[in-house]
Amino acid sequence: MKTKFLLPIVAMGLFVACSDDSSSPSPVAVPADPAMDPGAEPATLPATDSSAVQDPAVDPALGQADLRAPATDPVPGADPAARVETSVDPATSLAACRNSARTPVVEPTYAVPPTSGTYAYYGAELTGVDQFKYGRFEACMKMVSIPGSVSSMFLYYDNSWMNNDEPWNEIDIEVLGKGGTMWQSNIITREGDPSIKKNTASESKPLHEFGFDATEDFHLFAMTWTPEYVSWEIDGTEIRRDTLGIIRGTHADADQVAFLTKEQTLRFNLWASKSQGWVGKFTGDELADAPKAQWIDYVRVYSYDEATGAFTESWVDDFEGTSLSEHWATGNWEMEKVNLSPDNVIVEDGYCKLMISRADAPAE
Repeated sequence: MKTKFLLPIVAMGLFVACSDDSSSPSPVAVPADPAMDPGAEPATLPATDSSAVQDPAVDPALGQADLRAPATDPVPGADPAARVETSVDPATSLAACRNSARTPVVEPTYAVPPTSGTYAYYGAELTGVDQFKYGRFEACMKMVSIPGSVSSMFLYYDNSWMNNDEPWNEIDIEVLGKGGTMWQSNIITREGDPSIKKNTASESKPLHEFGFDATEDFHLFAMTWTPEYVSWEIDGTEIRRDTLGIIRGTHADADQVAFLTKEQTLRFNLWASKSQGWVGKFTGDELADAPKAQWIDYVRVYSYDEATGAFTESWVDDFEGTSLSEHWATGNWEMEKVNLSPDNVIVEDGYCKLMISRADAPAE
C-alpha cells in the first residue's frame, strides 16, 4: 500500500462551503460512446468512425492565440475586489502528484495467448455519479499510448448521446495512440435540434506536445470550467483557454463556452478507435503479453462559486481499498473497437486502473 502526501490546498479569496453529496442517482448505462466522433450522424453513434474528428466546424480565422485568450470581465454585479481568478494552487496539486510514495508501477502479466486467431477486445470506463455545473477537476495519472488507443479524462452531459431534442455538452483531455508525447484538448457541443446532424468540435490543432512521454510516469491533468472560460492544464501549466465570444460554426452552439450549460459528470476511459488517421492503427498485438493500464493515483474535485469566482475543494478520491467509492460507476457499452467491461476497472494498492485487454473471441 502506498503512502500519499497530499498537501493542503492554498486558498485565496472567498470560499463557499460545499459538502459531498453521495445521494446522486447512479447514471444509466448508455448504449453509445460518450466520447464519440463529434461529427457523427446521430443514428449511427454506436458504430461511427471517429475520422471525422479531424474536421471540426472551427472558424479558420481562429488561431492558437485565440484559444489562450485571457478570461473575460467579472460576472456582472460581482465585487471586483472579491473576484478571484482561482482559489487553488496548481503547484500544490503538482507536488502531491509528484511526491506520492508509490508502489512501483508494474503492469500485470498473464499467460501469453496465441499470436494468431480471433480476439475480442475490452476497454474500461470510470463513470462519475456526481453532477457538476462548473468546477475544477484534477487527476494524477499515468496514461496509455498504443497505436489506435485513446486514454482520456472528460466531462460529459449524460443525455448527449440521445440526440434529437437533447444538446451535446463535453470537455475532453485525450492522450492519443500516435505516441505518448501528444494529446488533444477539445470541446464538443450540439444544440438540441433534430435537424442538426453534426456536432461542433474545437479539438486542438496541431495536437499539443507534452515535451515528455506521458506513458512513462504520473502527471497532473486538470480542466477548469466556468461560465466565462474553459481551460486545460498539464503539470500546473495552462496549455489552452477558450473564453466567451469565440465563435465556431453557425448554429446555436457556436459560442461553445456559453453553450456549456448542462450539468456534466466526470469520466475517464480507455478504448480503441477505428480512425487510423486520428490515433494510429489498432492491431491488438501490443496486448498479446498482457493488458495495458491507465493508472489513476487520485482525483480531486473543486466546486465553483459564480458570485465570487472562488473554487472550493469538494472531495478527493485516493482509491484506497479494493472497490470504487460512492462517486463512481462503470461503463459497459461498445466503444468502436472495444467493449467496455466493468471487470477492466480495478481498484488496488491505492490506484484505479483502467485496462485495455484482449481475449479469445466468444464462440458464436
